[in-house]
Amino acid sequence: MGLPDVLRVGAVGLRTRPLRAFLSALGIAIGIAAMVAVVGVSSSSRAELDRTLRALGTNVLTVSPGTTFAGEGAQLPLEAESMVDRIGPVSAVSAIGKVPDTAVYRTGKIPTVETNGLAAYAARTDLLETVGAELRSGVWLNASTGRYPATVLGASAAERLGIGRVEPNTQVLIGHRMFTVVGVLEPAPLAPELNTAALVGWPAATSELGFDGHATVLYTRSDEASVADVRDVLGTTANPKAPNEVDVSRPSDALAAQQAAGEAFTGLLLGLGAVALLVGGVGVANTMVISVLERRAEVGLRRSLGATRGQIRRQFLAESLLLSALGGVGGAVLGWLVTSGYAVYQGWPSVVPLWTVAGGVGATLVIGALAGLYPAVRAARLSPTEALTAP
Repeated sequence: MGLPDVLRVGAVGLRTRPLRAFLSALGIAIGIAAMVAVVGVSSSSRAELDRTLRALGTNVLTVSPGTTFAGEGAQLPLEAESMVDRIGPVSAVSAIGKVPDTAVYRTGKIPTVETNGLAAYAARTDLLETVGAELRSGVWLNASTGRYPATVLGASAAERLGIGRVEPNTQVLIGHRMFTVVGVLEPAPLAPELNTAALVGWPAATSELGFDGHATVLYTRSDEASVADVRDVLGTTANPKAPNEVDVSRPSDALAAQQAAGEAFTGLLLGLGAVALLVGGVGVANTMVISVLERRAEVGLRRSLGATRGQIRRQFLAESLLLSALGGVGGAVLGWLVTSGYAVYQGWPSVVPLWTVAGGVGATLVIGALAGLYPAVRAARLSPTEALTAP
């Protein structure tokens, strides 16, 4: 018997019991779909991170006050921003300064304890270009609006205040003063503190809210090749008298750390997919054992007509492999559809590594071979007389 004949004979058992074959293949498909989807979603998330970092850059460094030797909160000097701007490779510097004891409310009728975790910050006019943030609606602060009670809300701040888009005469209460909302930001991956902030101009924060002028966070952009060198001197430059009281960080490293934390769960989910695949393999083995018991008369008849034990063995092994292959291909397609659907929902690029699909289908063939080996050997050992006389 040639390979086409073996496959054709092996497919007979599947066609005669379609429901049983479908349920057995479904167990394999669920396991493969889970594994392909887990790897696909993880790869799509990684591709989105890479795309974000390419768009925003990995050359942003932040400077913020740390703590003193006494454990108290430190403060950046008023000259910190101008001194950092003198570093040669630094191409842009901007800053925000938190206005202490100033909460943000939709109206003055909101209880003061319900702050929603929002805070007011003074912001430089070049902040968006430096951190790579974008506006969702409205306009950004400029030299004119920065002197008056106008504010731009972060993405989370706008959501918590019930402001979707900028409309005429929309105001919020900052401290004891009503500020007109002129803009709403998109989420800022490299500056997550902006998401829950109400940003006002540096002059307006000083005149209207009593801001003392000390920056809370400095943002710098440098040449990609000089980021490490700039990082080494940022603390000393921002606060020469107490460089140990300055924290320097790279926001893109935090995004990469989040991705690494997510990958830890990928291994766990892959393990669960492997368990589902193993259960599916057991189901295939069980189906094949029952198939041998039910088809002993068929085996006896074929042996009486001259079929060898090897041909019987190949017939049932081919049936097991076909059953597993159907489940593997179906699971791979299902996993790809799940990954694509989730990626579209999240706005990510859809990435399903080819090795995942090929490895999944290959794994099903191995499982099919192992699951069908014992039933195939058992069927081949049946003598024609025993098989034909069996009830």
